[in-house]
Amino acid sequence: MNPLLTKANWMESDDIRPYVFVRPENQIALPGSVHRLDWFKQQPIFKDPLDIHNIAFADRIYSLEERAFGPSNMAMPRWVFYDCAVMPGFVAGFAARPSALSKEMRAALDPKVFPATGSPIKTSSVMKEVTSLDDMDWVPLSLFIIIPSMHRGEWIAHNLCSVNSLLPQGQGLYGLGFLSKAFGLWYANVEQCSGMTQWGSPALKLHSHFGHLEVIGAYAPVHSHAKTITYRVSVNTHCWEKFFNKEEDLAFLENYGPTDTYIDPKDENSMLEFQQKIEAGKGPYYLSASEIAHKKLDEKLMIYSLKQQYSR
Repeated sequence: MNPLLTKANWMESDDIRPYVFVRPENQIALPGSVHRLDWFKQQPIFKDPLDIHNIAFADRIYSLEERAFGPSNMAMPRWVFYDCAVMPGFVAGFAARPSALSKEMRAALDPKVFPATGSPIKTSSVMKEVTSLDDMDWVPLSLFIIIPSMHRGEWIAHNLCSVNSLLPQGQGLYGLGFLSKAFGLWYANVEQCSGMTQWGSPALKLHSHFGHLEVIGAYAPVHSHAKTITYRVSVNTHCWEKFFNKEEDLAFLENYGPTDTYIDPKDENSMLEFQQKIEAGKGPYYLSASEIAHKKLDEKLMIYSLKQQYSR
């Protein structure tokens, strides 16, 4: 195992493997051929969202997502999951055999206690309702939804969550959320990834480590949560390592310099001022993953720009 992943020794278990929930037409031709990485050595589990026999697996993904995002009023309706996620893109993550689940995980993922909203499985005469995790071959522990965009080579990171968010501190699998997104990007050979998260969200600490994070939108009134950052990264696996070893990203410091202006995650006017600079073409602007990692969620963040541009 790569020394960086020593704390994530669960990845060595044959009972926990990556999965790809994808229709056959969307499968990647040469998975893992762009980013040279030795992190993901196990053969993924494949599940087809168009196969009704996979409804129990789909419902566990959906239940996990709606519980993770429901409190912020951003859970997906089932039709969005189908129409906008699994039809154009795919879901990646990690799944476990039922026998490998801890007591805490079983309680958090119990299908009787947490049924998926809107599932037709209860009333179907064709599909078998799963009332115990032991009736499943694999149980999804995380999900990363990624969708190709019309911009050639760009993919959109739509949703990311894991069972860790539903468990007491220390009861989850180390790095599960980060490694789920990393696996999806690696598997699909994604070179440019854009996404959205909310200012002040802990998710920003994770998303900022997949490449140098360019802010392409500081305020999103079209979104149901206007205080949203829209970002873009050129995927760089060297940045992934910094998430685990906590080292300073020297390449970032070499290429970007502080503009002496800040974004305040608590101040809507700060977001609007930043957005106006972006719309005026004064960028590109970036945020430092190292700074995000070391600061509190509500602290101001320095805005960076390309050094040669900023020195003009």
